Amino acid sequence: MVQQIIIADDHPLFRAALRQAVSEAVPDAEMVEVDSIKTLQAAVEEHPDADLVLLDLNMPGAHGFSGLVFMRGQYPGLPVVVVSGSEELQVMRRSIDYGASGFIPKSAPLPEITEAIREVLNGEVWLPAGVAEKLDRMQADVTDFSDKLASLTPQQFRVLGMLAEGLLNKQIAYDLDVSEATVKAHITAVFRKLGVRNRTQAVIAIQQMEIDPSDTSLSGS
Repeated sequence: MVQQIIIADDHPLFRAALRQAVSEAVPDAEMVEVDSIKTLQAAVEEHPDADLVLLDLNMPGAHGFSGLVFMRGQYPGLPVVVVSGSEELQVMRRSIDYGASGFIPKSAPLPEITEAIREVLNGEVWLPAGVAEKLDRMQADVTDFSDKLASLTPQQFRVLGMLAEGLLNKQIAYDLDVSEATVKAHITAVFRKLGVRNRTQAVIAIQQMEIDPSDTSLSGS
């Protein structure tokens, strides 16, 4: 059976690099490329039997680890490997804690990315050399909020992302092509699932998923 691999990154040049790595790891793989959380959701729905997602943490529609947490909650059987510009151990630790099957720094050479893809497709968890031992000595970093976030439906997750961007109900309704009443119903459900009472609390809550903004190594992640 032909393996399907989804490449989720909003940088065309790096998508090309990942495409080359996938071609070398799995020569006959079928690849799907997306550049946002919205198009990633559509791709997963269109390809429910996909074998792997290579996920950039900071794509449009995602707030740090929120995209990873959402994917693991909605599609637990689909392996997700984080591909990031960060090489911070804490970012790697949180990625694994939130369910990633591996972590590939964008600085990794092509043969290493190819090896990582092969190992994850074989059921292994892949990390850069020497990192696993360091992460074992670090405290796990999973919050109760991640479980709540993972319980959101795809549409509720999209609404939450738009709330975090400061969009009004009317704008959300237009973008999603639904009524304002439907948007209000989604917002009510989001508040209930997250255990918050208003937009401000919801935005503060999802900021828990953000990568430390003081981490300058994340530029271009």
